[in-house]
Amino acid sequence: MPMKNSLHPGDLIRTEIIELLGLTISKVSEILNVRRATLSDLLHAKSSLTSEIALRIEKVFGPDMNHLLRMQLAYDVAETGSYMREIDVKRYVPA
Repeated sequence: MPMKNSLHPGDLIRTEIIELLGLTISKVSEILNVRRATLSDLLHAKSSLTSEIALRIEKVFGPDMNHLLRMQLAYDVAETGSYMREIDVKRYVPA
């Protein structure tokens, strides 16, 4: 059963780091040494959190990268579950 209402890690990063500290996306992308567009896509749930960006966030701002990556996994599972019935494949049974 898919999890409902899983939070994308970009939402947490935006609200609990960027907004809380009064930073801009441009400033955070500079601090993390990533492209502004890359960070913006993550914050707006248009892309997934990578382990590299999670590590950068942990090193700079403190949130545990494992927690952030588990959030991404939960979000991905929930999203996949929302279109589970549309995937038309049958279980493989060896002959």
